[in-house]
Amino acid sequence: MSDILDKIVATKKIEVAHNSKHISLANHREQAEANNRDTALKPRGFIHAIEQKIASGKPGVITEIKKASPSKGILRDNFQPAAIARSYEDHGAACLSVLTDMDYFQGCNAYLQEARAACNIPVLRKDFTIDPYQIYEARAIGADAILLIVAALEIKQMQDLEACAHELGLDVLVEVHNAQELEQALELETSLLGINNRNLKTFEVTLQTTLSLLQMVPNTKTLVTESGIMNRADVKLMRDHNINAFLVGEAFMRSQDPGLALKALFF
Repeated sequence: MSDILDKIVATKKIEVAHNSKHISLANHREQAEANNRDTALKPRGFIHAIEQKIASGKPGVITEIKKASPSKGILRDNFQPAAIARSYEDHGAACLSVLTDMDYFQGCNAYLQEARAACNIPVLRKDFTIDPYQIYEARAIGADAILLIVAALEIKQMQDLEACAHELGLDVLVEVHNAQELEQALELETSLLGINNRNLKTFEVTLQTTLSLLQMVPNTKTLVTESGIMNRADVKLMRDHNINAFLVGEAFMRSQDPGLALKALFF
């Protein structure tokens, strides 16, 4: 694990212990089950939305709503999750990814709720999931999918967390950074596999990370390339290699209208 990921996971353990004293897992489970019965709040099908876009010949873009990052600081001063979500949907996004981590990304659960209420596309809770409590919380706040980061988890942990997510109707995006992590990720059931082009130790970004791991990815998986997609040449490079799902955040967050930036880059 990188130093920053070590710190985030340590903080997350404290956060989960603190939050569970204020809202019990049982309370989150009750709300999650209520949401699953509510037409407006039941899971929207995150993976299905991406696959639908790709099947129609378009890129399946997961657009990120992120206020800040540990390496770049504040990305967007005028931060209005609902308006950003509507703009993304209007300009072709398949799904949203909303940062809910407070300590390192200045996110919160309310941002996800505001974004999801403002649009009709599925929403990933982008956080550092290490405990089942967070999965019940994710569904309780309306998330349609969760992220599992292989670098932060043991394989048994991941399998248990994935099973918990699927039980609640949540899709799972599993994220890797190298070949060793990819081998572990392939032990999971989810068909959605993300390759993050950012080196967690150096923060260097290179699209060669995705390209170098491509031959290891079975055709039963939907591959998402994450980070480093900055211009149309980057998009073409990926699509020329039959990579048609993307997760893009910072490039859009710095734009005056994130949705128009999405349209210019992909459509």
